[in-house]
Amino acid sequence: MIDPFASVSQWLTVPEVADILGIPLGKVRRLIEEHALVAVKRDGVLKVPAELIEDGETLPSLPGTIVVLLDSGFTLDAAIEWLYTFDDSLPGTPIEFLLKGHKSAVRRLAMSLAI
Repeated sequence: MIDPFASVSQWLTVPEVADILGIPLGKVRRLIEEHALVAVKRDGVLKVPAELIEDGETLPSLPGTIVVLLDSGFTLDAAIEWLYTFDDSLPGTPIEFLLKGHKSAVRRLAMSLAI
């Protein structure tokens, strides 16, 4: 099985995210709960893909995209995996397209996959 997260070049721990954003750990956890950031367990540690933080800010298109995926019937884990899985119709991974500012295309695709 191919690891959908193989394309993540750098992982940040929750304390590292707090340092980068200049906020308390509790606020980082709240950002994760509110889907402003996503985190996955890697080697038993909760980690955030570094590309979700640019210029000291979280990726603004992420929360709405996660909500669309959840409303489409995805579990949170499946939604996060989907963001990092190559899709021929884009072509690329949805997260690559969010990072390029193409949130509408990603959200349309997410809605078309409603379970």
